[in-house]
Amino acid sequence: MKITVEKFVKAPIAKVWSAYTTPADIERWNAASDDWHTTKAVVDLRVGGQFSSRMEAKDGSFGFDFAGTYTKIEPEKLIEYAFGDRAAVVEFLPGADGVTVRVTFDAETQNPADMQRSGWQAILDNFARHVEARA
Repeated sequence: MKITVEKFVKAPIAKVWSAYTTPADIERWNAASDDWHTTKAVVDLRVGGQFSSRMEAKDGSFGFDFAGTYTKIEPEKLIEYAFGDRAAVVEFLPGADGVTVRVTFDAETQNPADMQRSGWQAILDNFARHVEARA
């Protein structure tokens, strides 16, 4: 099953793309809630390049790495990547006043689809707030 989340970001495509692909920015927006944060992000933005983000609870109780390999890159348009046996597509769709960022990913089987959708949406909402605050 595939799940799609999207968010309109009121900023130019260059700023949206940069914030999505720059490790220092990723560390600032990549969390689903205020009690989590990303402590490290690595991006090798090329086909075959690796990425990883270390996500941790701020109280230190839990953490995990989200990592994978880029499979297709179209600057300021599209990022496709594989993570484990799953895949995701990130589309950047420019409009008159900003960019719609749409993420479609393969659902996992351990958590309900609604939980996965809300978590990925919360991260995308944080992303939009981060970019708009800097635009």
